[in-house]
This record gives sequence, structure tokens and C-alpha cells, in this order.
Amino acid sequence: MRNISDIIEGYLKEVIELDGKGHIEIKRNELAKQFACAPSQINYVINTRFTTEHGYFVESKRGGGGYIRILRVTIHSKKNLLDEMEEQIGETIAQANAERILYRLLDEDIVSEREASIMRAALDRTTLRLGLPIRDEVRARLLHAMLQTISFEK
Repeated sequence: MRNISDIIEGYLKEVIELDGKGHIEIKRNELAKQFACAPSQINYVINTRFTTEHGYFVESKRGGGGYIRILRVTIHSKKNLLDEMEEQIGETIAQANAERILYRLLDEDIVSEREASIMRAALDRTTLRLGLPIRDEVRARLLHAMLQTISFEK
């Protein structure tokens, strides 16, 4: 069974796709009423599922006529996306951020479900049984190597 966050995420993505403009503007309170949840739940979904790592840009305007605009970032090429991801990784990367990058690779059809699963297993903290910060450094090196390999193949 899907949770409310998954349902809200799916709804917003569907509206963005159906709209055809690549973006939507929503009012947080109205969306919260529609899904019978707290406005903070809408914030949670937007802050965790519509990040730059996931391929979205979010801007908001506060106040009475306020809104939240979610824009789907279009990539010019897979190479540009991979280069952008390389920059996001840096010298260290936490598991949650690495998983966001894998999700984006999957979402953009750069890797298959199977490839993403293999990558996820290799980057998981249970596989990299090292203390912090070394674990995040090793994860970053592995992810850099994976992206470079993908970049040469695509």
C-alpha cells in the first residue's frame, strides 16, 4: 500500500506531465485540503521528492497570494546531466543523496532498474562497513567511477 507522500508525489508528477508546460503552480493549503493532510506533509513531499537531484526546481512565494511553483528541469543531453551529477557528489556523499542520484538516473532512463539495484547495493552502508567520514568518501569515489563508466557508454 502506498503512503500519502507517494500519492501526493505521483499526483504532482502526473499534473506536471499532463500540463505540457513542464511546471505547475500550487497552493499548499489547497493541496493539503485535497489530500486531507497537514500542509507540512505537502512541504515534506516537495522538499524530499522535488529536489534538483530528482530533476526539479522549486520556487515559492509566501503570503496571501502565495504559491509553490515546481518546474521539471529539462536536460540538454545525458552527458550534461552526468556532469552535473559529478559536481553534486563532490568528495563525499551521504547514502540518501546517492540514492537521489540513482533515482534520477533511473527516471531519465540512463540506467535500468537492474543496474540501479546493483549500484544501490554497492553504495549501501551495509556494504560499505566503514566509519564516517571514510564511508561517505568511498561512496563518492564509487559513484564517480560508476558515472564515468556510464558516461563513456552513452
